[in-house]
Amino acid sequence: MTLDAQRTNTTGRAGLNGQIPRCDHVAELPVVEPGPPECAECRRLGRPWTRLLVCLSCGWVACADDSRGGHARAHYEETDHPVVAALAPGSTWRWCYVHRRTV
Repeated sequence: MTLDAQRTNTTGRAGLNGQIPRCDHVAELPVVEPGPPECAECRRLGRPWTRLLVCLSCGWVACADDSRGGHARAHYEETDHPVVAALAPGSTWRWCYVHRRTV
């Protein structure tokens, strides 16, 4: 049995050759249209944001963790929508909050 840093059994979660676990959240995502390219909460508070992320479950757009508000993470904590993507032209970056890694 293999344990991770939290002493959780990882043997059943491992991918091929001990790779990180596969993120099934990506396969379950619907097709969504992103909302307006702004963080509505930062705009309401009069704050700037550094990067915008779009929730791939519902299309909600919010600021990333490196912004003062971290509203994309707050959206995940409220809704359990697991995967976000960078709202930048041509970007393929996606993050799974559940697995805490890029997918």
